Amino acid sequence: MNMSLLKKIIYCIAIISFAIPTFGQSPVLSENAKVSVLTCGTGNESYSLFGHTAIRITDAPNFIDLVYNYGAFDFNTPNFVPKFIKGDLQYFAVTHSFNDFINEYQYEKRSVFEQELTIPLVLKQKLFDNLNTSLASGDSHYTYKFIDKNCTSMVVDIINKTLDTTAIVKNTDTNITYRTILYPYFDNHFYEKLGTSIIFGKKVDELGTQIFLPFELLKSLKTIQFQNHLLAQKTKILLESNDVPVKSWWNNLYSYLIVLGFIVFFNKKRIDQFYFLTMGILGFFFIFIGLYSSHHELGYNYNVLLFNPTLLILAYFYFKNNKKGILNLAFFNILCLAVYLFILINKAHLLVVLPMIITSGILLVRLILQNKKQNQEAI
Repeated sequence: MNMSLLKKIIYCIAIISFAIPTFGQSPVLSENAKVSVLTCGTGNESYSLFGHTAIRITDAPNFIDLVYNYGAFDFNTPNFVPKFIKGDLQYFAVTHSFNDFINEYQYEKRSVFEQELTIPLVLKQKLFDNLNTSLASGDSHYTYKFIDKNCTSMVVDIINKTLDTTAIVKNTDTNITYRTILYPYFDNHFYEKLGTSIIFGKKVDELGTQIFLPFELLKSLKTIQFQNHLLAQKTKILLESNDVPVKSWWNNLYSYLIVLGFIVFFNKKRIDQFYFLTMGILGFFFIFIGLYSSHHELGYNYNVLLFNPTLLILAYFYFKNNKKGILNLAFFNILCLAVYLFILINKAHLLVVLPMIITSGILLVRLILQNKKQNQEAI
């Protein structure tokens, strides 16, 4: 039999034996075994904007080269969308051959970086055992949380568990907020930046003291010490993408300003009503999602001061030409905008939402002046 074919057969048997829970026991790693953290680069799709983290176990004498990926979920889960919104969708770990893993990222034109952990063989074996036990027992299943529980935090947790100490901690960018940390990832994705700015609440304005993004882990591993030496070797580039991000003709600041400028300068009743209606509906959605969802990032959303549900009533009064109702709600919403602007003074998303604050302010002031004038003429 061809030796190359024999190696492939042995390799496939090894993968199957690790993936099927009934086999249970992990093979004994050789002295040549290596364990490393893989950090995958960002992509242009929404799900790939922040990159990805995985663990690689390599042992050439045993024909082992596996990647453990904690970022899998099942689209066929009953009530998938409600569960995702609610925040109780189950994610889990899966294994891939390294070749399959790297080929996927090569196809997506995304970079892959590797940091080999400088730990003794006994701890490499322990990590290998913990990973396989996690897969076999179902401990790899977890309820996804954007900051608190994700593919990166799960990798951090299982490595710290293996080392029997909290070795991996965040040591970079701890003096800035989670919201500020996120913003560089939205280059050429303006509406994703705007969307997260308005749907995320108070939690993302806390200082980012917890590792929650792949490249935060990569940066931290460069300086973390374990047993009086660096925990990770120098970062290797396994796959480097020189792909230039595609600039969208619509997904940018300019289209955003053009739409808002259109609303302001056309000064049409129907357009103003539609604007107030849309802002009010979004406000109701933010309140509902903040109360319904278990995602803590969506709670205590002060952005409802801009996306104020009372704008729905204002739109109704505007339609019915109820001058008293219009004036009262317009003044109330201007007060809310003033409070909102005060809250945003030191927030990362001030400049992103400022054009909407200005648009709402202009429309509300104009509405007040129009109705005051009509009242005076009626008198």
